Amino acid sequence: MTSNRREFIQLAALAAGAAGIAGAAPTTTDRAARPLKILVLGGTGLIGPPMVERAIARGHEVTLFNRGKTNAELFPGIEKLIGDRAGDLSALADQVAAGRRWDAVVDNPVSVPRWVAALADLLTDAADLYLYTSSMSVYADTSVPGADEDAPVGTISAEAEAAVASHADITGETFGPLKARCEAEARRAFLDRTIVVRPGLIVGPGDRSDRFTYWPVRVARGGEVLAPGSPDDPVQFVDCRDLGEWYVRLVEDRAVGTYNGVGPRSPMTIGGLLHGLRATLDNEISFTWVPAEFLATHGVEPWSDLPVWVPPAGEYAGFASASIRRALAAGLAFRPLAETARATLEYWESLPAERRAEPRAGLSAQREREVLAAWHARDRAELRR
Repeated sequence: MTSNRREFIQLAALAAGAAGIAGAAPTTTDRAARPLKILVLGGTGLIGPPMVERAIARGHEVTLFNRGKTNAELFPGIEKLIGDRAGDLSALADQVAAGRRWDAVVDNPVSVPRWVAALADLLTDAADLYLYTSSMSVYADTSVPGADEDAPVGTISAEAEAAVASHADITGETFGPLKARCEAEARRAFLDRTIVVRPGLIVGPGDRSDRFTYWPVRVARGGEVLAPGSPDDPVQFVDCRDLGEWYVRLVEDRAVGTYNGVGPRSPMTIGGLLHGLRATLDNEISFTWVPAEFLATHGVEPWSDLPVWVPPAGEYAGFASASIRRALAAGLAFRPLAETARATLEYWESLPAERRAEPRAGLSAQREREVLAAWHARDRAELRR
């Protein structure tokens, strides 16, 4: 895979933290045996809302700390502290100075190590646990299928790290190593009171990247669908609601450690994903499987033009088959694909027409027809030989 493809994959992971409102939590939830005080840094993006909703339903007291700019209308009934990770921690500092304490801090996606260091240092004596949201992009080598959380992570020089003033300065090459450094800062401050979750591709209602969304929307449209690579190529992803709700369980159980936060429970392939969507949406549809080599020669990029999927070869042989045994043992559970697909479609259809006219990932209908036509022309040429 070219460096441009690698950069897109890592930047796509970076975009997950900026996504929009997630779906509702289950309507019935047992109350926790012991109510907790939970400080959520962020909380209004993609995984934050289902996490906050689950925490409230479990009887926990939730405080949000954020800039008050993204989906500020959410959760009008809970405490909100306004500040900025980039330099204004005064609202939190005042609370800590006054003797305020929390049972757990949940740090949703941030990728600048010194921002994590500043907040973790501020809160180290004011909170019992620190849960940091990292990324599967931390791993230095994705060529080994089944690798677990002990696999080596990427590194970055002190000079390159110092040059990152904000998320706008992060590139595809630096994203993973910076996440690894953020993990290190969290562990430095909280030691064995740290939980690190490394999500993979986060999908579902509220995902503004349109990566997973491309497939249910495309299957719903019907007709001949360009299916990438081999039906046996592995894929991994996690519903934002499953991830956010699991965070609450992790802090309730004080499940310190590091976890690959991705799914599904049983290994899934791109063929299983597409046929699962077909069964869910019940449309007139056919899949035409086009090999990765042909797609590459026609300029079709994995992950961006045909999302979720990356050819499992070379340095990416293990990209979508990471071990999730630790996460399963710690209670990560997954809703059915059909539920994720339907909720994603409902979210997509709720968007304004002008937004839906410009998807942020996937092939356009015209481009898909062109590539399929080229593939069929190749087949006909081979038959004439």
